[in-house]
Amino acid sequence: MLRRALALGAGLLVLILLVLAVRGCLDARADRALRDYAQDVTQIVEETGQTSESFFGKLADPGGLAVTEFVAEVNADRSAIDSYAARVDALDAPGDMSDAQTALELTYALRSSAMTEIAERMSTALGDAGAEKATASIARQIRKLAASDVLYGSVVRPEINNALADNGLEGDDVPASVFVPGDTKWLEESEVAAALGSVSGASGAATPGVHGLGLIGTSVNGTELAAEGTTNVAVEETPEVEVQVQNQGESTENGVTVTVTVNGNELSQDISSIEAGETATVTVPLTQAPEGEATLEVVAEPVPGEQVSENNEATYAVVFE
Repeated sequence: MLRRALALGAGLLVLILLVLAVRGCLDARADRALRDYAQDVTQIVEETGQTSESFFGKLADPGGLAVTEFVAEVNADRSAIDSYAARVDALDAPGDMSDAQTALELTYALRSSAMTEIAERMSTALGDAGAEKATASIARQIRKLAASDVLYGSVVRPEINNALADNGLEGDDVPASVFVPGDTKWLEESEVAAALGSVSGASGAATPGVHGLGLIGTSVNGTELAAEGTTNVAVEETPEVEVQVQNQGESTENGVTVTVTVNGNELSQDISSIEAGETATVTVPLTQAPEGEATLEVVAEPVPGEQVSENNEATYAVVFE
């Protein structure tokens, strides 16, 4: 009986040791899988940062790049993002990282689709026909890139790093990933337009020097409007909005667009050219004459190279009698 008891005890001990060894192997394998996943994500994030620097670096300063060269480099950036998205989709995410992986795939799907649209629109934005719409589309896609940054920062990174911490793994945290630089200027369409206008050979390329417009005054049928307070305007026929725009830069500006919006109805007129320091007046008829109190918004669209555009627009409260 003693020998049997000893044999049974030895067997139980061996079984316990085997279970502990198997569990240790499984834990080590699980830890290794988590570390490998975090390292793979880190590698993709770091390469994404390099692509971001490439794209926004040339957008901020295209240097001597011609239109065709600029478009080719943007296409290269787009291809790089597409490859990162494919690598993200192919990641073997451990169970603890399933939620993070889903959000990571969405992050890179947003980045890939945004860069694809930017690349497809770039030639048009740097050309003549359709440049304004293409530039607006590019600005929207940059805002989509910014949204991907928020998704990564608020969901992906915390999920991964928390899973690592819960499993006692330190030193493997994934880094931040911000594709759109912290300078919020890239979220403004006017900034994107000015940047594209500086590409050598672009239809809207700016000449060297200071560029800028300013609204000098706005009137309706001869009645001057005040930015503060409400202005009463007597209207017997079609109201006509006269807008005075001054070229406050150092070069002649061509094709200046002035937009007047009343009660959601948007109307535009172009000024063919304004010499440096000169003021031009454009008349915009309100074909749908408003009645009673209305808000009238006037905007002189920024010209290529214009850095400050706050004085390009004004809003007026008007009572049409």
